[in-house]
Amino acid sequence: MKASSLWRRWLIWAGSVPIRVKIMGIVLGTIVLLGTEMTWEVRMNLIDTLNAQLEQRGVSVARDVAARATDLILTNNAYALYELLRDTVENNEDIRYIIVLDQQGNVLVHTLDQGVPRDLATANTVEPQDRFHLEVLDTNEGLIRDIAVPVFEGRAGVVRVGMSDRGLRSAVTLATERLLIATALASILGLVAAFLLTAILTRPVRELVEATKAVARGDLRHQARIWVRDEIGQLGEAFNAMTMELGEKEKLHAQLLAKVMSAQEEERKRIARELHDETSQSLTSLIVGLKALEHCDPAEVAGAAAELRALTSRTLDAVHDLALELRPSGLDDLGLVAAVEQHVRAYCRRYGCEVDFQATGLDGVRLSHETELAIYRIVQEALTNAAKYAEARTVSVTIERRGSAVLAIVEDDGKGFDVKGLLDSRSSEKKLGIFGMQERAALIGGKLTVESEPGVGTTVFVEAPLERER
Repeated sequence: MKASSLWRRWLIWAGSVPIRVKIMGIVLGTIVLLGTEMTWEVRMNLIDTLNAQLEQRGVSVARDVAARATDLILTNNAYALYELLRDTVENNEDIRYIIVLDQQGNVLVHTLDQGVPRDLATANTVEPQDRFHLEVLDTNEGLIRDIAVPVFEGRAGVVRVGMSDRGLRSAVTLATERLLIATALASILGLVAAFLLTAILTRPVRELVEATKAVARGDLRHQARIWVRDEIGQLGEAFNAMTMELGEKEKLHAQLLAKVMSAQEEERKRIARELHDETSQSLTSLIVGLKALEHCDPAEVAGAAAELRALTSRTLDAVHDLALELRPSGLDDLGLVAAVEQHVRAYCRRYGCEVDFQATGLDGVRLSHETELAIYRIVQEALTNAAKYAEARTVSVTIERRGSAVLAIVEDDGKGFDVKGLLDSRSSEKKLGIFGMQERAALIGGKLTVESEPGVGTTVFVEAPLERER
């Protein structure tokens, strides 16, 4: 199996492990690793230190015995020499044996219960000019450091002292056990601390997860509890602000949908009323007039026909105006600039306002159907608001191309309003109008900005990309 595949599998497995387990595993692994490394280093340093001390103590004991044994060897006082060796062994628990050899290598005195093995007697030799000689012997009892010191420059013999490492091993084992116990205690304390830390860290995260699930189910009223003011707390505050904003937008969507449906019904009623009251009556009058022509004198036919032609023309104009209100044909046939210009002329006739319209950089340019319709409706809504709410006397409409974007600006000299206060209000028809324009701009990847202050008029900016130009 490739290393990359194993690495991916490991990443997938690690990604599925809870954060609490990850943190506790990292803490435990770090403590165990550091504890093991420290135990190993301390053990090695302790062994080296104790070995050096053991060797130094062995050399010191051997030289002391050699100095004190010189007269006893020269006078052949074997009993006193043995007592010297026995007292030395009893006062030093690390001494395994002491052997005194004559100049020819024969054993004079020793402290071994079973006698001196032949290979041990010859295991370490020292030159007369040397102060001492050390040999490490591997025995069934462990390592023995055998120190040989010449007596009276070798003329009286040699003293051999065997230093056992049993005490050294016991000390190292005891120190290692204590370090391992300390590592285990540190691991337990680290796990407890990691558990408490992860409980503090993951509890707000888990609550954020539950809050996110609640929002996904559509419960925008659910708020995350803020435990602390750290980064997680800031995340919770941002999440709560997001849900509040989503809830507000959801309410605006509902209100806007209700307004759209209500407007559709009102528009249908108005069209039905106009068709019934005006168009239907006009057509009825036309039918009656045509029937009357059948019984009119030839001299009266010309006048009656003129009246019927005028009635038909008025009816046609009314139907044409109604069709323009529903869907401007110029928008499909001639494009955005021509449709807005046509609407501006009709707006001036209807409201009696002075409107200055300018278009720059869009000669012969057609945008996508969605972009042209959205900008047209936004301009239409802005003009309607200028007449309906602002009571403006003059209005300026500008549509221009700026680089890779098209910009539409509608500016009036009306009463103006507090934009921030309007957007923060609970309910307002004007607020829904602004929200509807923002939604139209967002659908084409654009941005809508409204600038206004009480008494200084209102300016509506809408900027849309030209990627959909055709």
